[in-house]
Amino acid sequence: MKASTLFATLKTAAMTAAKSPNPTPVQAAFKTALQRELRGAQDAGSREALMRAAAAACREQLAERWAATQTADAKRGVDAPVRRVHYLSMEFLMGRALGNAIAALGLDETLREAFAEQGQALPDVLERENDAALGNGGLGRLAACFLDSFAELGLPSFGYGLRYEYGMFAQGIQDGRQVERPDDWLRLGNAWEVPRADVRYPVGFGGRVEVDADGSRRWVPAEALVAQAYDFIVPAHHSERVSTLRQWHASSAAPIDFKAFCRGAYQQAAKHRVQADAINWVLYPDDSTDPGRELRLKQEAFLVSASLQDLISRHLREFGSLHNLGKTNAIHLNDTHPALAPAELMRLLLDEHGMAWDEAWAITRQAVSYTNHTLMPEALEKWPLYLFEALLPRHLEIIYEINHRFMEELKARFPGDEGLMSRVSLIEEDGGFGSGGERRVRMAHLAIVASHRVNGVAALHSELMVQTIFADYARIWPERFHNVTNGVTPRRWLQQANPELSGLIDSRIGTGWRKDLAELAQLKPLADDAELGRQFRSVKRANKERLAALIRRELGIAVNPDSLFDVQIKRIHEYKRQLLNILHVVARYQAIVANPGANWTPRTVVIAGKAASAYQMAKSIIQLAHDVGRVVNSDPRVGDKLKLVFLPNYSVSLAETILPAAELSEQISTAGTEASGTGNMKFALNGALTIGTWDGANIEMAEAMGTENMFVFGLRTEQVAKIKSLGYDPRLYVEENRQLKAVIDAIASGEFSGGDTHRYKALVDKLLGHDSYLLMADFADYVATQLQVDALYQDPVAWNRRAILNVAGMGWFSSDRTIADYVERVWSVKSLN
Repeated sequence: MKASTLFATLKTAAMTAAKSPNPTPVQAAFKTALQRELRGAQDAGSREALMRAAAAACREQLAERWAATQTADAKRGVDAPVRRVHYLSMEFLMGRALGNAIAALGLDETLREAFAEQGQALPDVLERENDAALGNGGLGRLAACFLDSFAELGLPSFGYGLRYEYGMFAQGIQDGRQVERPDDWLRLGNAWEVPRADVRYPVGFGGRVEVDADGSRRWVPAEALVAQAYDFIVPAHHSERVSTLRQWHASSAAPIDFKAFCRGAYQQAAKHRVQADAINWVLYPDDSTDPGRELRLKQEAFLVSASLQDLISRHLREFGSLHNLGKTNAIHLNDTHPALAPAELMRLLLDEHGMAWDEAWAITRQAVSYTNHTLMPEALEKWPLYLFEALLPRHLEIIYEINHRFMEELKARFPGDEGLMSRVSLIEEDGGFGSGGERRVRMAHLAIVASHRVNGVAALHSELMVQTIFADYARIWPERFHNVTNGVTPRRWLQQANPELSGLIDSRIGTGWRKDLAELAQLKPLADDAELGRQFRSVKRANKERLAALIRRELGIAVNPDSLFDVQIKRIHEYKRQLLNILHVVARYQAIVANPGANWTPRTVVIAGKAASAYQMAKSIIQLAHDVGRVVNSDPRVGDKLKLVFLPNYSVSLAETILPAAELSEQISTAGTEASGTGNMKFALNGALTIGTWDGANIEMAEAMGTENMFVFGLRTEQVAKIKSLGYDPRLYVEENRQLKAVIDAIASGEFSGGDTHRYKALVDKLLGHDSYLLMADFADYVATQLQVDALYQDPVAWNRRAILNVAGMGWFSSDRTIADYVERVWSVKSLN
């Protein structure tokens, strides 16, 4: 990777402006803070007390760096080449913070010694920290990786999110079925958040729009909330810079209704406070009901309003005028959830600060940029007009005006093209996907119209984006669309998750890769080194033993560490095709039972992930995984030749144990459906080979490491389109493939469900009648490719060579490179020209 000149300048400034950490004062201050915290703890020797004390002591050190970072950023001046970035995202999947903090501060050995004096081991203490329940899947984890890179690269920035009290949900399993319960991660407090009592902003909902004597319009909300800031500090590892995740907590601006309280109507007295507090409760409330839709829109509006008010307040303190706001600030929308931001920014500039429309719109267009993360139409949010009118009447007026001016522009540029105007209008007049015929506001359309740059997250995704869902906009503004391939932070996903492999890499190529992941390419000529291969396999074996111990402890299932660890961990969704993975397990099981004496490559299949609470088909897939696993794992004819385990409550911390142990990474989405993926990068970075479709970032990974070092199978995107256009009949594939038919028949007949033929009837009927994601079409090639996996795994030298080449090819997929691309093409001042 060759960083751009602008990016290189930014990073150099970050490294030199922040003084190099001096270990002695940091360690001394830390020890003092640690002892102070422990003296105040009733259970000073417990792992929980040590964890809390260490977190508080680390936070004290990082708070000084945070203050220095903010002071430095405030002095940048109006002519700084890089704008301050405000990254708006509904989720940030942060994981545990203590391990990252002590690594950034260089306090690993200090803590080991301090904990040993208390009779505790560092890893055991780190395990006592709860994962921050602020995200769900790849979208939120990407945002967390970006915060890490913001700090590492010294990028002036704020991440903005909501302070969820119960996350999405904690996943439990009862009788093989997913059950959801609140993820009460804050029940013992959060040592990492810093309340900002002086950072509070009003946010309103409902009410009416009034017209003043001068003709200006003013929103008078009926519901008044207060957004209170809580900061989560994310440190750099190679400087004293930190980045900030500012989370907003909602509360009612009004106290209790004292009269109602006095007459004993306690619920009525506090009703408005409960309604306000609900905004904080759950990430992605089920929007299949009217109350769920209302709460979800309120969450998005609350995030956007508080964040933009904070931006404007900071900008006025630093510059005194809003006229240069767009030149000095970037507002980035992480997917469509924060797409209300342009309308809210316009409202603030027009109504609160008296700016004229044309200047406000010019500033908005300068500031806003948008990343699209999916081609799935159901993910491109559309809100009913009645809901907007009820909750956000002034915003709806502004959206109407934006749309009117946009339509007038199109009439001039494309006279007579009524079809184009209908397709790109911000208002969907005749309903659409899932609309029920309602008129709706198209939020993705608003994001595109208001942004100066729009990007996809992998080369194929960006190409398909301008060919399909946004083709009309690409015709109108071709210069606006570009690609930024995702990346992951090597600090979290190699350094911390896999210290043994990190140490091995250090011993061969030095530590430079920790700052610049592109230096992993130095491993490529070493891939045939027999001793490196032996050491690599030893590291992998140790990681597999740790995962096997976790499986035994959590599930009571003994798996063989010498078997191939075949892993698929991600959100459970039909397009990600965990079901195809399970069908292969069934086929393999049937083949083993039919010929148990064959030379089978032992395999342990690990699946983890959550299904959305209202997504019944995904929940059925989870149940099938458990039913198949129960039968396979208990069959004495199979033994260690095949195991299937489902690890519940997938999280960042669980991933940090699974990824280093994985040997085969399942990236098997239907071609053209996965925007990018970042799990695929984390697996390869940890030395797992990939079996995958030619989809998302798999393509760029294959090109980086060599296509021959990835197991590619299945229909390509153009083949998927062709087969659907010709009329896809999944039954034909079943009838022509005896192995596939046996698998489907076994599931349908109740072989894995105790004779219950109804349990998976809906699932089987969908596969045979409406196989939207072409599992039946890809099954044969998938199974054949898995046989290639078996053959290679029986040659450890050849397998290790490919695994090392996978690691060597991952330099491009650092989130540092991703952020460098954003800086160069989106967030720099020159990107506005």
